[in-house]
Amino acid sequence: MYMRKALAEAQQAFDEGEIPIGAVVVCKDQVIARAHNLTETLVDPTAHAEMQAITMAANALGGKYLTDCTLYVTVEPCPMCAGAIGWAQVPRIVYGAPDPKRGYREYAPRVMHPKSECKGGILEEECRQLMQEFFKSKR
Repeated sequence: MYMRKALAEAQQAFDEGEIPIGAVVVCKDQVIARAHNLTETLVDPTAHAEMQAITMAANALGGKYLTDCTLYVTVEPCPMCAGAIGWAQVPRIVYGAPDPKRGYREYAPRVMHPKSECKGGILEEECRQLMQEFFKSKR
């Protein structure tokens, strides 16, 4: 259910010409943040979906730690985002498609908080197809 909401964000990114990655943050069964990549729109290489969602969630909760939250994201976080997820102390991360070229597991597998649980492969094929469709359209 929540990954579908992240996919809707990714589709919005796709429609806006952004790399189609979407994220939602859930706290106590309530979506408190939803975001998608804005790197082109904001001309900011740090404006990844996860970074946007973490900022929104922290603002919604009034604090920098997201210890009661789950982050759903359509693609495995990059090392930058994984570091931010670690600093925010997000205890559970759920992602769709792995990112063998730029994912955190390849470059910084210990960057997240040591107690965080990370699970991949949720709606993996749909998440992957959206990314593939986007990059095919750019070639």
